[in-house]
Amino acid sequence: MSGDPAAAEVGAAPSVPEIVRVLVPSRIGPLGVEFRHTAITRLVIAPRGAEKRQFFPFADFEDSDFLDEVFGRLSEYLAGARRMLDLEYDLAAAELDGFARRVLRETARVPYGRTRTYKEIADAAGRPDSYRQVMSILERNPLPLLIPCHRIVPSRAGAGNWVGGAAKKRWLLKMEQESAALPA
Repeated sequence: MSGDPAAAEVGAAPSVPEIVRVLVPSRIGPLGVEFRHTAITRLVIAPRGAEKRQFFPFADFEDSDFLDEVFGRLSEYLAGARRMLDLEYDLAAAELDGFARRVLRETARVPYGRTRTYKEIADAAGRPDSYRQVMSILERNPLPLLIPCHRIVPSRAGAGNWVGGAAKKRWLLKMEQESAALPA
């Protein structure tokens, strides 16, 4: 082994960024938000049990301009005062296949206060006959609210289900539609 300290670092593995998990109250129940650096990697609506214990209460964190900004934006959105969250996210940890990524990308394009059907998303993602697979992908959306899967509805009447529950989905859709009708 060489006495050169730089030589010892050449073979060192790159450091893996620390994951931070924060639990914050919201109008739709607690939100578990997972970060890596400044990118959100997972958002859980109303986590329970063991999953909830993975997240630390927002009050346990020292003053953080970054966390204040993220949770301020989420609060403003849920109050109908913000239409675009404009938060950085990273889907790499979700290990999604190409079709799932296309589905989430098309879902992210649905405008605030508007809806699309599972069939329309399947068409836009390049697999017109895969609307049931679209439903399955969106039920496992790792970033609800950021990738607004609540805006995707069945072709038939009703809002359909959502990762946060059907009642919360109906509330979000109504809140967005009412807010979108107001001047920006």
